[in-house]
Amino acid sequence: MDWKTKKLLIESFFYLGWARYLKSIPFSKMAPTLGNQMEETTFNPTPSYNKTLSSISRAINLMSRYTFWESQCLVKAIAAMKMLEKRNIESTLYLGTARDEKGELVAHAWLRSGPHYITGFEVMERFTVVGKFAKRIGK
Repeated sequence: MDWKTKKLLIESFFYLGWARYLKSIPFSKMAPTLGNQMEETTFNPTPSYNKTLSSISRAINLMSRYTFWESQCLVKAIAAMKMLEKRNIESTLYLGTARDEKGELVAHAWLRSGPHYITGFEVMERFTVVGKFAKRIGK
C-alpha cells in the first residue's frame, strides 16, 4: 500500500469517528452542518474528480469495517461528505426510509457527488427519499 492510500485511510478513520460523534447528538442540532436542507447539488460530471471520488469511496468503505464504533450508512455518508468538502467537492446526502421483510420501518443514508454515488449506493433503490442535504462549496 502506498503512502497516499495510507494517508487517505487514516483521514477516513478520523472522519468516521467524527461522524459517529455527530450521530450521537440530536439530529436537529447536527442537521445544519450537513448543508442546505431539501436541496441537491448538480448531477453534472466533473471528470477531474473521478479518481478522488473513487479513492474516498474505497477508503470510507474499507475503514468502516475496522472502526471499534458503529460505522454504518449515515456515519459513512457524513464522513465522506466532510472528506469531499475538504477537497472543495460538492455533494448531496440523502436520507431514505423503507419497510423491511418484517414490515418494520428502516432507514438508510447515501452520498452522491455529481453523477457518482460515494456511499450507500448498494441498496439505495429500495428506499424512498425523505430528506436531502446539499453541501455546496463556497456558498
